[in-house]
Amino acid sequence: MAHKTGKKYAAAARQVEARPYALEEAVPLLQKIKFAKFDETVEVHMRLGVDPKHADQMVRGTVVLPNGLGKSVRVLAVVGADKVKEAEEAGADYVGGEDMVQKIQAENWLDYETVIATPDMMRSLARLGKILGPRGLMPNPKTGTVTTDVSKAVREAKAGKVEFRVDKTGVIHAPVGKASFTTPKLLENAQTLISAVVRAKPSAAKGKYVRSVTVCSTMGPGVALDVTPYNVKVQ
Repeated sequence: MAHKTGKKYAAAARQVEARPYALEEAVPLLQKIKFAKFDETVEVHMRLGVDPKHADQMVRGTVVLPNGLGKSVRVLAVVGADKVKEAEEAGADYVGGEDMVQKIQAENWLDYETVIATPDMMRSLARLGKILGPRGLMPNPKTGTVTTDVSKAVREAKAGKVEFRVDKTGVIHAPVGKASFTTPKLLENAQTLISAVVRAKPSAAKGKYVRSVTVCSTMGPGVALDVTPYNVKVQ
């Protein structure tokens, strides 16, 4: 099986020229050369000129993609009793308080992609650091997932809010939709994500901020983008 996939990958890779592409060229090319039998996710990988070991060079944030991610995001709301109804009405899939914390602890329960919490629940949720932390599910005030405005947080998560965070090698990896999206929708999502990362440039970052950008589908080869437009100084 691996051999068959290898051949398909090689055939796809041969259609990618060894040059930087404009985003408007790269996205339709990716859609053309995809070969997996499932609807692949399209991802953006950005290598940044930052040293994440220094707190003042950390790059993280969230962005709501205008066209969503093409999948339903299951949201768990761990909230105080006064916010249960609000979370349910906003469309959270699972809503509770201490009972949800205990369920996660007892069953290692992870059937959701986003956790929203009210500040009063964070002391209880702290016990789940080893379970939620490594999977990037721990709510955080910086990404808007610890909030008293539960309704807004749930709606944004459902609409396709993406969290981006530079890893220890200085790279951001983020999904921007499905290969089956129309090209304009994928382009708009990718541009929205890249722009958000560019806006999140820390003032302590020196030199060239965006070193490289690659777009790829889950199984397909990467297509390198021309990063010149992303390094223009914004006045």
